Amino acid sequence: MSAPSVTPPPLQLVLGEEELLVERAVRAAFDTARLADPAAELTRARVADLTPPELAELVSPSLFADGRVIVLDGAHEAGQEIAAAIGSYARQPAEGIVLVVVHNGAGRKPAKDLVGVLKSAGATVVECAKITKPADREAFVRNEIRRAGGKSDGEAVVALIDAVGSDLRELASAAAQLVADTGGTVTEEAVRRYHRGRADVTGFAVAEKAITGDVAGALESLRWAMQLGVPHVLVADALADAVRTVAKVAGAGRADPYRLSSELGMPTWKVRKALAQSRGWHPVGLIEAMQVVADVNADVKGVAADPDYALERAVLRLAKAHRLHE
Repeated sequence: MSAPSVTPPPLQLVLGEEELLVERAVRAAFDTARLADPAAELTRARVADLTPPELAELVSPSLFADGRVIVLDGAHEAGQEIAAAIGSYARQPAEGIVLVVVHNGAGRKPAKDLVGVLKSAGATVVECAKITKPADREAFVRNEIRRAGGKSDGEAVVALIDAVGSDLRELASAAAQLVADTGGTVTEEAVRRYHRGRADVTGFAVAEKAITGDVAGALESLRWAMQLGVPHVLVADALADAVRTVAKVAGAGRADPYRLSSELGMPTWKVRKALAQSRGWHPVGLIEAMQVVADVNADVKGVAADPDYALERAVLRLAKAHRLHE
């Protein structure tokens, strides 16, 4: 059976600065070109190193009509002359050439304007914005698991981020490995089993035990975290997030988790967990807990002489706040 006919877009704009997504977009452009022409070759050049004549040579059609993919990296660094040359070519692209322009969306005026020029010329745009928000990172992990042919739930996704960290390459690799190792169903229990020794010593693990009054468990996790070099500020942030979440859910009353999820802007699974955790808390204790996490946030950022001790003290103070009922 012959391969399906594919016509790759002759002009593509890879827009953003998330390195993994950028490299995937470039690879996808090359793979698509190879479907159209198995002999297609890839050439990469940095825009700042090119002159207009050199660009013209790169994008000149081959005498033998061979397909080529030309990737221009760092287009946000373009000066006026090369930006004008790229724009001029984009309006009349050559046959058999796939031009992929990689641009982070910033830069000075000639380079920044190039984004609009390429879009106006009909470039296919691939968005690769930096992933910084927790919700976006969770969505990325969910998509990676689906991409690998698996399925998961919210708890598993958060546990994986908790275990692996925020690096997208590591998350993508871990997601694919878990799908392969579990037969496709990625659960929180599977994540903790495969990543034992990391998932159990993060700030979120400390916070989850501290917020439920498990002093011994919280202190044990905290000491492991400190031995493995988990940054103090991450543990303090996790404690603050846990307290704030329980306070928000407790203050909203015993409503339906789905309604609370919409009202509070939280995933339903997180609301359910916080509802269960809030049952052991009195409003007076939560007020004290808010003060505890505010204090420890300042402590780990330079106020306290010993941040390890500051975190241990915070765990003990949270346990005491958990017992307040009047």
